[in-house]
Amino acid sequence: MRGLALYFFVLGVVAAIVGMSWGIQMSATKDHLLAPAHAHLNLLGWVTLALFGVYYHVSPAAAQGVLPKLHFALAALGVIAIVPGIVMAVRETGETLAKAGSFLTLGSMLLFLLIVLRNAGREGA
Repeated sequence: MRGLALYFFVLGVVAAIVGMSWGIQMSATKDHLLAPAHAHLNLLGWVTLALFGVYYHVSPAAAQGVLPKLHFALAALGVIAIVPGIVMAVRETGETLAKAGSFLTLGSMLLFLLIVLRNAGREGA
């Protein structure tokens, strides 16, 4: 695994490590108030980013060009914004960051759809 696929996968693994550690901390303190943020970190951070990495690994032609790099930026910024944004929303200190992270994440997924559809003809899929 190299390049963009590796970047997605490494960021996903880092998200998983942080998410698992956070889950252990919540369990140890019996304070699950921030479980929604924890869940989003695990699902968007670990699962989604890792799946993006796997896709780019098995479809290396799809990782070429500007759009896949923009995809990585949107996906990474989306996770980085949405998780603390959800923490802020749960603590009732503001929802703006969660909203921004949501739009970045949605934009990332829409761009990924475009990349997958554009690449479908190249791979003979």
